[in-house]
Formats: sequence, structure tokens, C-alpha cells
Amino acid sequence: MSIFAKLFSKYAPKPVEGMKYKIKLPKGSLPSYINLSPYYKMAWKVMGRKAEENIKNKKYARLETDLIRAHILVRPQEYLAFVYFSSLLAGIGGAIGAAAIIFLALLKTAGTTQILLILAGLAIAILPPIAIYMMLPSSPSSKAKKRAKDIDAHLAPAMDFIASLSSADVTVATIFKELATREEYGEIAKEAEWITRDTELLGKDILTAIAEASKRSPSTKWQEFLQGVITTATSGGRLKPFFLTKAEEFEKEEKLNLRKKMENMGMFAEIYVTVGVAFPLFLVVILAIMALINASSSGMVVMVLEVTVLLMIPLIIFVFSYFIYSTSKEVG
Repeated sequence: MSIFAKLFSKYAPKPVEGMKYKIKLPKGSLPSYINLSPYYKMAWKVMGRKAEENIKNKKYARLETDLIRAHILVRPQEYLAFVYFSSLLAGIGGAIGAAAIIFLALLKTAGTTQILLILAGLAIAILPPIAIYMMLPSSPSSKAKKRAKDIDAHLAPAMDFIASLSSADVTVATIFKELATREEYGEIAKEAEWITRDTELLGKDILTAIAEASKRSPSTKWQEFLQGVITTATSGGRLKPFFLTKAEEFEKEEKLNLRKKMENMGMFAEIYVTVGVAFPLFLVVILAIMALINASSSGMVVMVLEVTVLLMIPLIIFVFSYFIYSTSKEVG
């Protein structure tokens, strides 16, 4: 059970539709995620002022939105301080490693080896901090896209669950509360958990909570669904037919996506048979015949055979195996 669910069950009263109320929590009962980790605290102490100065940079304009959509529960200033501090530590570590390598190169080597070691030391000093500084700011966006993909993958079964509860005349607030307890729906359960948090812990009405959830969700399909709930409810429509229609729509879409993925898997299986099996086999046979016909070039042919057998064939097998594994995982 998540921290929110435990908190709700212990301190939150039973929700009343359309009623706003305040909840006073006992001392020390705040959710644990509010506290920063020791590493973030150190980063904020060292780089907090610089992060505050640079947070208004256009480069970081979407950082706050990406952090919310990725469910990284820190302020953009704190995350930017984390980026700066990590880059600083990488620079210090790289500089120490580079100094050691260059010192050993100057002490024990000479010629080309010494030059290569010095270049390697400089690369160790420069590349890691630059890579961290360039990659970490985009990490929340990548995580948000991963969450969006997970939400889209669980939409069809989640809609069936919502439609079944709606058919039993369960209220919208209770539907999302029940959905928040279903871990099998992945990130959709976490989105529903935030809606339940807003209604039961923060005292917001269900439509306001759904509207805010729509704005912060990384999935376009989930946003459209939540906006549809708001539009249907505010226009006086019935939510039960809406939920049933969306469940049928997402089920058909899921079947089409599944069929498309299966066709792609079949196509790449055929490509693998051609490129990964037939081509290396023909290449080995042709090279063997060339070695028999022209004995003077047998050394070169043997080297090509070794590269084919030891490098090319395992690489082809690895690439196709990884792709088929990834696709089959999505299908599953």
C-alpha cells in the first residue's frame, strides 16, 4: 500500500460529494517524500544560490512541468542545484583521475603511448561533467515520456475497470479512489492517487481535481479522457455511457495496436532469417571457396571469416534479439 493510501485510510474522513473541508494532520504525519534526500540537501547548500539565479533561464522554462509530469517531487531550483552539484562532483573526480593518469604517463611511458594516455586523461577530465550537465536536465522529460507510454499501455484495461464501476452507479470520486489502489494499472493508478489526494487530503472538489490532473498528466490520451469527464459532467450529460463508450474505443485501439506490433514482429523475424542466418551462411561458404581457389589470399580470407563469425554474427543476433524482446514485452 502506498504512502498516500495509508495516509487516507488513517486520517481522512469519508468524502462527501461537493463538500469542501479541511483536515488537520497530527504532528509528524506528513508524507515522507516531502523531505529531500541527503544528496539533494548537500546539492542545495552548495549550488542553491546559483540554481536560484539561473532558474529563469529560457533553457529551463519547461523544467517544472517536466518534473511534475515525471512525478519527481522536487522544486525546479532544487533539481537544477542537483544537476550543478553532480556536474561539479564529476568534474572533481575526473580531474583527480586525469591527474593520476597523466602523472603515470609522464613517469613511466614515452612516445605514442604517453600521448595516448595524456589524451585519455584529458578526456576523463572533460567528458563526464559535460555529459552529466547536458543529460540530467532532460532526464525528467524522458521519465515523463516513459510514464506517458505506460499510461497509454494500461488505458484499455483501466477503462474497463472504470466502466464496470460506473455501471454499478459508483460515484466518480470513489471510482478514482478504487483505481488508485490497483497497482496492476501502473502509472494510471498513480494518476488516480493524485486525484484522490486532491479531493480527500486537500479538500478540492472532484472536477477541480480532475482538471488539475489533466494539466499535469504526461499522456495526451489520459488528458483527453479527463477533459471528457469534465465536459460531460458540466454539460449535464451522463457519465456511465461516456465511460462505456471510451472503454470500447480504447479496447478497439488496443487491438489495432496489438495487431500492428505483431505484424512488425513477423516482418523483423523474416528480416532476421535473411540477414542473420542466410547472409552469414552464404558469406562463409563464398569466403571458403575463395580461399580454396586463391591460396595466396587465404590469410585475408581467414581474417574476414574470423570477423564474420566472432563479431558480425553475434552482433546481428544481439540486435535482433533485443528488438524482438522489447517488442514482445510491449505486446505482453
